[in-house]
Amino acid sequence: MPERDHDGPVPRRQRVAAYALLLRGDGTDEEVLLTRMSSRTRIPGRWTLPGGGVDHGEDPREALRREVLQETGLHIDPGIPLDVHSSHFTGARADGLVEDYHGIHLIFAARLLPESENVEPHVVEEDGTTDLAAWVPRSEALDLDLLSAARYALTTATAS
Repeated sequence: MPERDHDGPVPRRQRVAAYALLLRGDGTDEEVLLTRMSSRTRIPGRWTLPGGGVDHGEDPREALRREVLQETGLHIDPGIPLDVHSSHFTGARADGLVEDYHGIHLIFAARLLPESENVEPHVVEEDGTTDLAAWVPRSEALDLDLLSAARYALTTATAS
């Protein structure tokens, strides 16, 4: 485990993030929009829902619109909050700093806006934390290496 660069307690960090549960199709053809974490993170190759951090003072739905556009190139309309998920661990960040991390994940139902209905997802943000965005058959999504918030959303917080 990386060493801390100071004595005393491990620094604490809390992050609030908003994520979109976007579904298309129905029945056996239903797909979910997922994004893959890039090598800039400590968890490259893992999949999650599109979304990300809410900046101080930012409305969570505005943050969700911004993050989904950056990660997928798609314009969305955030709907109702489906649920809240959280994760807590102490460990090393991508830069090696050990921290006591608490993530709060707001999961929203969302729909594509008309201008994005026939657009293939594509990462817009350069050198960011996402390297791929794709529609994945829902029947296959749970077989991927999903982050806990995405797994939770797909198994518990679904909009039906």
